[in-house]
Amino acid sequence: MNQPVIIKIESVYYPILAIVGVPANLVTIAILSHGNCGLSKCITRYLVAMAVADLMFLIFDVILYEIKDSYFPYSFLNYTPICSLNLALLFVSIDCSVWLTVVFTFDRFVAICYQTLRTKYCTEKTASVVITVVCFLSIIENIPYYFIYEPREIIDNKAWSCYVKSNFYTLPIWIAFWSLETVLTPFAPFVLIILLNALTIRHIVLANKVRNRLRVKNKVDKNPDPELENRRKSIILLLAVSGSFILLWMVIFICYICVLFTDVQFLESDYNDTFTIAEQSSYMLRCLSSCTNTFIYAVSQNKFRNELKNKMKRLLALMTKLVKYSN
Repeated sequence: MNQPVIIKIESVYYPILAIVGVPANLVTIAILSHGNCGLSKCITRYLVAMAVADLMFLIFDVILYEIKDSYFPYSFLNYTPICSLNLALLFVSIDCSVWLTVVFTFDRFVAICYQTLRTKYCTEKTASVVITVVCFLSIIENIPYYFIYEPREIIDNKAWSCYVKSNFYTLPIWIAFWSLETVLTPFAPFVLIILLNALTIRHIVLANKVRNRLRVKNKVDKNPDPELENRRKSIILLLAVSGSFILLWMVIFICYICVLFTDVQFLESDYNDTFTIAEQSSYMLRCLSSCTNTFIYAVSQNKFRNELKNKMKRLLALMTKLVKYSN
């Protein structure tokens, strides 16, 4: 059977993403948890939570949904109750990943723009509370997803696979639920991240101008300003993380707008249709966003990069010892 090109691409893309993304997030969690990267405990809490959410996203979406459907279509994971649970957890992991990016962006906004509030809000305790609330609300919000599916087929008196119930598109309560979900993800996070980044950058630019004028006026030496250097590092990390999110979620954001204002629909089976190709591409990019932060930290954070090198050296040394022992 001649499969559409986009399906062939997905069958190769998702396994590679899992092979790269799962170890990358595990390494990120291990390195950040040790607290040797020169980051505050508050920032570390957010970054570790984001890595855990991304790891869950890779497991429930890429491995247990995309790869499972392509390579193991008749495994026990395709029983309807298990399939429904996996899809609900998939949406939980998406919301956790997205909204943790939002609250991290807000934390950096407060830390940079509101010095008086910074000491009270930007703490490890506050970060823990915020992360817990985000995860709890994500679980509560996505419980209805478990009940929107019905068996796609019955084989040997067993319900197989998941198919969205037809009344999902007609009952007012489900229509309201879907509308709320659309607003919460991706519209609200997308707008909030862009707005918070714009305000943060504006504040930094204005503050740097004032500081430079004072240095010139007071004839301060031309050595690098530590405060400006700290702001520069903060803004690089912030823009790298949130900017990556915006770029990789841009296509799915546009797809949602098209569905709202045109006649196109999600989950159409015509894989030669332009919108369907764009939709499937947006899912691939969304999944990619779950494993980019590791590479962002490696590029933008010297201490993270050094810790990564040290762990790789230890791993290689351990593997060498195991090979010698086995021989």
